[in-house]
Amino acid sequence: MTLRRRTFLGLAAGAAALPAASRMAQAQAYPSRPVRIIVGSPPGGATDIQARLMGQWLSERLGQQFIVENRAGASGNIGTEAVAKAPADGYTLLQIVTPHAINAALYTNLSFDFIRDIVPVTCVARLAYVVVVHPSVPATTIPEFIAHAKANPGKVNYGSAGPGTPQNIACELFKMMTGVNMVHVPYRGGAPATSDLVGGQIQVIFSPL
Repeated sequence: MTLRRRTFLGLAAGAAALPAASRMAQAQAYPSRPVRIIVGSPPGGATDIQARLMGQWLSERLGQQFIVENRAGASGNIGTEAVAKAPADGYTLLQIVTPHAINAALYTNLSFDFIRDIVPVTCVARLAYVVVVHPSVPATTIPEFIAHAKANPGKVNYGSAGPGTPQNIACELFKMMTGVNMVHVPYRGGAPATSDLVGGQIQVIFSPL
């Protein structure tokens, strides 16, 4: 939707005319009780760690508890649905990550409209990803790993935090670019995938630093 210049200026003037004292009182009143931060993945993963660090920082500065609540599953859709259905009062926040922008293209029966029902507040982090292999994989460089995967088509299993997550998308792009054949093993989050990598149940993950 585009706003005409006159309409925009009128809205801006109306906003500026609001009583300053009322706006300050509202700002000072929040938060007056604990705030939930919903994370759509299990404890221990990158998204969960970010949320807990941010929650601690906010709690120390605003004098109220910011409590992380994990609602794992469906690439974050379970947590997003919980936030979309919560009262729009600022006391239920959502830790948003890349899958939230991807899910609309992968799921056709969502009970919410991400663009309509979720309002962004701030960007708190940017992540890089690295390729991590189990010690049993005879590769210490990417070319060596590609050669190993090509020599063992369909025998290398890679883990991800679920369909449509950055780990999944990055590895599928890697497969397309290199022509290797690896099997996707989806998990409910990055932490369980990492645990199985350490245990040798899978051979590789594309992991956030």
